[in-house]
Amino acid sequence: MRRIRDMLFGSGETIAGAIYGTIVVLATIVAGGANEGVGNWQLAVAVVVTTIVLGLAHLYAEIVAGGIERRRRLTGDENARVWRREVAIPLAAVFPVAVLILGALGAIDESTAVWVALLIGIATLGFQGLRYARVEQMHWTGTLLSVAANLSLGLVMVALKVAISH
Repeated sequence: MRRIRDMLFGSGETIAGAIYGTIVVLATIVAGGANEGVGNWQLAVAVVVTTIVLGLAHLYAEIVAGGIERRRRLTGDENARVWRREVAIPLAAVFPVAVLILGALGAIDESTAVWVALLIGIATLGFQGLRYARVEQMHWTGTLLSVAANLSLGLVMVALKVAISH
């Protein structure tokens, strides 16, 4: 169970990609959902393609930067470490995309699916803030601020969704 959680929400090594991927997912849903006539299938595809492309871009950039920094080609183990870090970006899309697909299939209302996908992203960001606070052994006020800071990123996306939709 821990391995699945780490894969989808990030581990110490992949947390940055998980957070970045979650923000990309939220932004893609907001931007894609702003266009009238865009259904959940299109949103799901847009989220998957966007996170994969950005994940690959990060992978490429990290491998190139690592080689330049070390002044040599990265070893297989070093490349694998970069891959594990950057694959967190597209993996952040798994749960939101699953909900969008449920909406596209008619299992739940399409509009509800979009909002649930956004809420999953917001909850994920809040969870990351909580994880950070626990690692840093923050007092409850620091924990609250850490969670609030992460939640604010997601809430800005929701505010944009509401503003664009009206």
